[in-house]
Amino acid sequence: MRVLGISALYHDSAAALIEDGRIVAAAQEERFTRKKHDSRFPVHAVGYCLTEGGIGLGDVDHIVFYDKPFLKFERLLETYLTFAPRGIKSFSMAIPLWLREKLFLKDLLMKEFRKLDRDGNWNKQLLFSEHHLSHAASAFFPSPFEEAVVLTMDGVGEWATTSVAIGKGNTLEVIKEIHFPHSLGLLYSAVTYYTGFKVNSGEYKVMGLAPYGEPKYAELMFKHLIDVKPDGSFRLDMSYFDYCTGLTMTNRKFDNLFGGPPRKPDQLLTQKHMDLAASIQAVTEEVVLRLTRSLRKETGISNLCMAGGVALNCVANGKILRDGSFEHIYIQPAAGDAGGALGAALAGYHMQLGQKRQASGDAMRGAYLGPAFTQADIEARLNSCGAKFTVLEDATLIDNSAEDLAQGKAFGWFQGRMEFGPRSLGNRSILGDPRSPTMQKTLNLKVKYRESFRPFAPSILRERVSDWFELDGDSPYMLLVAGVVKSRRREMTAEENKLFGIDKLNVPRSDIPAVTHVDYSARIQTVHKDTNPRYHALLSAFERKTGCPLLVNTSFNVRGEPIVGSPEDAFRCFMGTELDVLVVGNCYLRKEEQDPALKQNYETAFELD
Repeated sequence: MRVLGISALYHDSAAALIEDGRIVAAAQEERFTRKKHDSRFPVHAVGYCLTEGGIGLGDVDHIVFYDKPFLKFERLLETYLTFAPRGIKSFSMAIPLWLREKLFLKDLLMKEFRKLDRDGNWNKQLLFSEHHLSHAASAFFPSPFEEAVVLTMDGVGEWATTSVAIGKGNTLEVIKEIHFPHSLGLLYSAVTYYTGFKVNSGEYKVMGLAPYGEPKYAELMFKHLIDVKPDGSFRLDMSYFDYCTGLTMTNRKFDNLFGGPPRKPDQLLTQKHMDLAASIQAVTEEVVLRLTRSLRKETGISNLCMAGGVALNCVANGKILRDGSFEHIYIQPAAGDAGGALGAALAGYHMQLGQKRQASGDAMRGAYLGPAFTQADIEARLNSCGAKFTVLEDATLIDNSAEDLAQGKAFGWFQGRMEFGPRSLGNRSILGDPRSPTMQKTLNLKVKYRESFRPFAPSILRERVSDWFELDGDSPYMLLVAGVVKSRRREMTAEENKLFGIDKLNVPRSDIPAVTHVDYSARIQTVHKDTNPRYHALLSAFERKTGCPLLVNTSFNVRGEPIVGSPEDAFRCFMGTELDVLVVGNCYLRKEEQDPALKQNYETAFELD
């Protein structure tokens, strides 16, 4: 049985295909259209999934959409009625869009499917899942657990913003929900907005900024913004927020509480903004820890699955792991709305269609679920771009790459199947030497064209992780933060300890300064030979040359651009940045050998995120 899952028309559209319960393919639409967070119907992602499965749309048994638009419309209307007459401007903007498109989503989907296959009986084959159930399914069904507590947290679905389900076999039973407008995700987004970053994309910047500050405003937030009970349930004081009916996240009362208006994106970050970031991070961690502790006591179940946008907060995830309430944790790598496409397909297959589930290991298989390119296709595509390259045998390719990385070269690395989710995991990655004290600043300012404070993650051989980090377990999806082991740390001088804020940035803190954040932490990806043998071989070769079994790994894109999806995308990014080397399949490209006329200005090519 084949089931196609779709998420679309809000943000991060995606498609996923499963066959007899096995995940065949999954991809985000943005990787094909090159529009960040593309929300349109994922026609390209659907086409890819069908091609990967070797089928046409007519061979699909069912299509499942990831939420229920009528419930979402009900929430919209009830919210405006509750706050009326406030919000008339927002109402006048939102309702025409709903009446024109989203309210009649089923008809819109039918039209899109008929473009791909005129003969399908889509009226009977189209199913709908609820938003948070899709998130929960995306986490539980690919997990290795037969039974688990499933916690989902995001901005909002239809009504739910936080939900708890119990997963057993092929079933998920929702036992608790917190409803809109009370949302931990929207509270985090409100502070994201107030500190001058873009909602739905800048939250990870706030998380990265937090270690530069002190949680000075956390008590103020607990006193005025959020009331948290001992079991982690919470309510927000909506008099401080404008997101229910307005066009902004916060209002003047929020401004007065924190002593001024929101930061504009072009204004300098101050210590106050860093302290606000540290405060909302501390509040988030306290809420999720109360939730997870109470859920373990209440259910007695030792396994936890997580999804939803808040589950991408890898600092909080690391705290949950170290807290030890749950013995095993599984986090869906595509935890945001894109992952809802996969969750919808899995929920439809197991729950609506009653198909059995066999829990046996991680069904995401490293999240390498996107398109791959043959060597012949790569060479043809690079030739069409005017690229100059050398084709190397596998062993030579790995050895040359490890040597150039050890020499401090900045690398574009494009291999195998594209990752599903927001993280590059060694197939669409920019790589560097973590021992370099200048690599972090070089990659941020000269390659990524983004803020200098943003930290980078290490990819490390799974078998070496406990030698370098305070973690002895799997973290294949870069969703857990842990500290650098004390033996690898560098003690700060008295003068360095007096530094505040961004002044901390240029002080090396360990043997691997490029991936050590200012609080001695790192967002870790463990690399496993069975899921990514080529990347594992590169790390092994780098270790043989340097004694260091890890590399800097960041997504292969510039700020505001989706992660590269094709060899052409990779070459354009290579020529538009100060990357030194590009490796695509077995093609080895050096910057100095390329035609200078092909250089592009990538610094201003994309809208800032």
